[in-house]
Amino acid sequence: MIVGIGIDVVLVTRFKHQLRKAPALRERLFVPAERELNERSLAARFAAKEAVAKALGAPAGMNWQHCWIEMDAAGAPHVKITDTVAQVAEDLGINRWHLSLSHDGDVATAIVIAERLNDDEGAGPQLRLVD
Repeated sequence: MIVGIGIDVVLVTRFKHQLRKAPALRERLFVPAERELNERSLAARFAAKEAVAKALGAPAGMNWQHCWIEMDAAGAPHVKITDTVAQVAEDLGINRWHLSLSHDGDVATAIVIAERLNDDEGAGPQLRLVD
């Protein structure tokens, strides 16, 4: 069952400007593994984090670094969560995430679908919580 859907769009040039204007923003928004990525990729990951928050109902108190995006061996993006974000997801029963990232010109977009699956639907291995 779908629990939430989130979508976000980021203008890459505006995002680059913000990162350059406030260098500490990179550390506040992104985990160490993400920080070394180019600004276009960071814009898409920021859109993904925003989309995750929207899929969760945008509750207060979530930490930006408790959600990040990793690519698997085939290059597909996956949502990773821990701590404050994982707690909200657990409270909502979310145990599977679907994520799509896209870039076109000066626009980076992300869409997230948060699902709650029963054990017999294969929920277990899809949950991506990190201790």
